[in-house]
Amino acid sequence: MQNSPMKDSEIITPLPSLIRRIGGDNAKQAKQLALESGCQLKRIRRSRNWQLVGELADLNGLLQDLKNLESEDFRYLTTKLEQGLSHYQDLLEPKAQRLSRILKDKPNATLAELIALTDCTMAEARQARFDAEI
Repeated sequence: MQNSPMKDSEIITPLPSLIRRIGGDNAKQAKQLALESGCQLKRIRRSRNWQLVGELADLNGLLQDLKNLESEDFRYLTTKLEQGLSHYQDLLEPKAQRLSRILKDKPNATLAELIALTDCTMAEARQARFDAEI
């Protein structure tokens, strides 16, 4: 049983053998950074495996904080976090940029396809099509 209910928007990034890869002191520092970012870095039961839990924006902020440290010690953690967030990259990108990227890749996309892919309105899809044609 968990203390707090899981939210639908929480993302879990598995971190197998975290202590062996970055060291105990670095893991403590990473845990503190995660807490400051609104995330949780925690061990999975009594195993050597860890996981990072947080919302998309918080995890993205933690990733930027880890990159700003420019420490080689956290490379494993940043790599795993980048891999975990790569699945959600569309949600990090603003709707207008996503629409223009789709139209650049597939210029013959219909308005219905744009709406289905980006969950935008008809007006936003038309505006993106107009901007792409200019």
